[in-house]
Amino acid sequence: MAQVSLKNVYKAYPGNIEAVRDMSLGVENKEFVVIVGPSGCGKSTTLRMIAGLEDVTKGEIWISDKMVNDVPPKDRDIAMVFQNYALYPHMTVYENMSFALRLRKYPRSEIETRVKDAAEILGIAKLLNRQPRELSGGQRQRVAVGRAIVRKPMVFLFDEPLSNLDAKMRVQMRTELNKLHIRLQSTMIYVTHDQTEAMTMGNRIVVMKDGIIQQVASPITLYDKPVNKFVAGFIGSPPMNFVKGEIIKKDSKFFFTGDGFIVKVVEDMHKKLAVYEGKEIFFGIRPEDIYDKLFTSRASSENTVKAVVEIVEPMGAEAYLYITAGKSSLIARVGGHDRPEVHQDMDLVFDMSKARFFNKDTEETIV
Repeated sequence: MAQVSLKNVYKAYPGNIEAVRDMSLGVENKEFVVIVGPSGCGKSTTLRMIAGLEDVTKGEIWISDKMVNDVPPKDRDIAMVFQNYALYPHMTVYENMSFALRLRKYPRSEIETRVKDAAEILGIAKLLNRQPRELSGGQRQRVAVGRAIVRKPMVFLFDEPLSNLDAKMRVQMRTELNKLHIRLQSTMIYVTHDQTEAMTMGNRIVVMKDGIIQQVASPITLYDKPVNKFVAGFIGSPPMNFVKGEIIKKDSKFFFTGDGFIVKVVEDMHKKLAVYEGKEIFFGIRPEDIYDKLFTSRASSENTVKAVVEIVEPMGAEAYLYITAGKSSLIARVGGHDRPEVHQDMDLVFDMSKARFFNKDTEETIV
């Protein structure tokens, strides 16, 4: 079994700089957990503490049934794949992949079997006699992953391993790593700043900000039920639109009024929003929940807003519209063949059943 558990873990640097604060997280055996957040949020520091490359200031890290705070990295039975591949340039692929096993005095026959098996899994069997300089970026990354696989560790750690690859290769390697997890049935912890990687790879996602966990949930739960404004804005591409405004009441109906527009709140939200009547809050809606009135049957005068198209970004099957509604700047995602012209006036329909509201002071989700 290879559970990983962090219990109230802190990491502080000289000058009382806290990189990680009171982090508690449990990773189950065979689970693929992704830690995601902006640069400087503490995600790589967390991974390095699990690996033993950073000391823990306070708290406990457990791997299986053993606390490993004072256990050297080589004795933790983990394998780490780095962003820069960290291959030995003077060694062949075979020598790079077998290096750790040779240090541990494994029998030659077992080393050969493990390396060849890993190479077959990763599709690099024909590259074993090449040196790193003869490989593409994607091939080097496969070698780095293969070097981890041959050790058969209890836990795999990945520190932004795809960030040096081009867009097409990143998509391919995401798929390969997902297949690898299914095949190996190993515990994997993966760090990235790319929310698309996080959404497509993790069984669960840990969202971090300023050294603190904001939310831990499945990808679809993070997307549909963010606990605060940061998670709502970080998860999703393009990001959620936010408008500051207030809740008002007219004829027993509740409305949100923002910078130059007003929309009706659906009845299911009335009870929780009633206490915010007359108070400033944040209104949030995702780009795909904003429609051109010409292409939807959900329009009514109470959820339709006048807007002007500022920029159109064609993406093929869809298009992103950068629009101004009143004084608010918004992004809408529409069909690739439905897009209007720049500077065109249009009527936008908000799917208010998908709207989110956030407390202005705490930024926590209200509904």
